Amino acid sequence: MAERHAVVAGAGIGGLAAAVALHRRGWRVTVLERAPEPREVGAGITLMANAVRGLEALGLGASIRRIGRADGPGGLRDRTGRWLSRVDADEMHRLLGTTALGVHRTALHRTLREALPPQVLRTGCVVRDADPDTGVVRYDRDGEPAELRADLVVGADGLRSALRGALWPQLPPPAYGGSTAWRAAIAYDGPLVTAVSWGPGAEFGMVPLGTGQVYWYAAVTSPAGETAPDELAAVRERFDHWHDPIPALLAATPPETVLRNDLYHLATPLPSFVRGRVALLGDAAHAMLPHLGQGGCQAIEDAVTLGVLAGPSGDVPAALRAYDRVRRPRSQDVAQAAARMARFGQQLRHPAAIAVRDTLVRFTPGRMALRGMARHADWHPPQPG
Repeated sequence: MAERHAVVAGAGIGGLAAAVALHRRGWRVTVLERAPEPREVGAGITLMANAVRGLEALGLGASIRRIGRADGPGGLRDRTGRWLSRVDADEMHRLLGTTALGVHRTALHRTLREALPPQVLRTGCVVRDADPDTGVVRYDRDGEPAELRADLVVGADGLRSALRGALWPQLPPPAYGGSTAWRAAIAYDGPLVTAVSWGPGAEFGMVPLGTGQVYWYAAVTSPAGETAPDELAAVRERFDHWHDPIPALLAATPPETVLRNDLYHLATPLPSFVRGRVALLGDAAHAMLPHLGQGGCQAIEDAVTLGVLAGPSGDVPAALRAYDRVRRPRSQDVAQAAARMARFGQQLRHPAAIAVRDTLVRFTPGRMALRGMARHADWHPPQPG
């Protein structure tokens, strides 16, 4: 039987994880990436227990632990530093069987890329559409039109997915979630715990990474499209008066490392993640707000599940229908929960509502709070049939 070919559109975390999963199952894989060279734009990412398990299923558990830093004690605070809820890392490990890891996105991207043969990745390739019946992928490479024939096409081309737009043109575009966010990964050797802090219409998070760095992010409720001449100065204006070590983190941040992005999501859930020989995954399928830290984790779940269900000798459309049945309910549920968390957490501004929320969080029993936090990370990869 001839070797079957899978084409993956997009070389982000989800696309590369899908390529690794399919390659390990025996597919010949081609990844088409629009950027002129391999890269992952971003700062840090927290790999929750579900993502760690997914990467372990891809044979990358040891590599990820080498580049990551295990989550320690932490939790949720208000802007003065008062703890609203504490997370016992040991108890979380007992509950989930593994810990979360703080990882620099560049290191994660490189680890996934190195798990693939070098000829798999083709850069400078802008995917335009794919025929769900024939598997023909049309794209431009360095400005010249080109085609590839695939038995399976994976749309991992992100929030503004061209494949999603081509196959589901009636769906509305991504919706603005109401917040803008800044991010940076910096060298920092001061005392720090993994924590998220809430203030009126604002949130600040910090995560130690495995490279001697710290990833911080800040989000505020804001109209879409706003920018500042000096983004670090804009962050300091909003957060310099918050609890330690936030001012020290911002003081240690080189201005050129700060990234700013408005937060968009797919507010209208897709009716299906698949059509014929084409499957969407990651942000292309279920772009979500980041307030649960599950966007990249869900993309890894998608990739691992697709690799399990889509064997190189099986019925591809049938396998993709099974993928849709497994992945769509869970990932869309997590996306809806992330939107609710945004409204309950970072976007809450009324002083009375904040006081009620903080009181509820503070007096929730620790074990109950821990189980609530763990709910979305409690996932195990499916086993090959």
